[in-house]
Amino acid sequence: MTSERTQAYGRVVRTLDDVGATKLHKDEQIAIREFADTLIFTETAEEARDTGREVEALGERLVASGRWTEERAAELVRDIIACGPLAPVG
Repeated sequence: MTSERTQAYGRVVRTLDDVGATKLHKDEQIAIREFADTLIFTETAEEARDTGREVEALGERLVASGRWTEERAAELVRDIIACGPLAPVG
């Protein structure tokens, strides 16, 4: 685990604390926490791949619901993915 991953996890937790009940349904909050927990303890990119797909799908659903902007959802997705072993470059 790296400090970058730990910082990303902290950003996810802050997002849940800041907007949890107002912008996320309870099942979405639980899923986000589970995604971040899974990725923070994952060692390889292969292990993280399926979770990454699920995270991206959640981001798309948040935008489609009209509750999140594309930019805000993309930021959340980036933060969750950054909890994993290989954060995307760029």
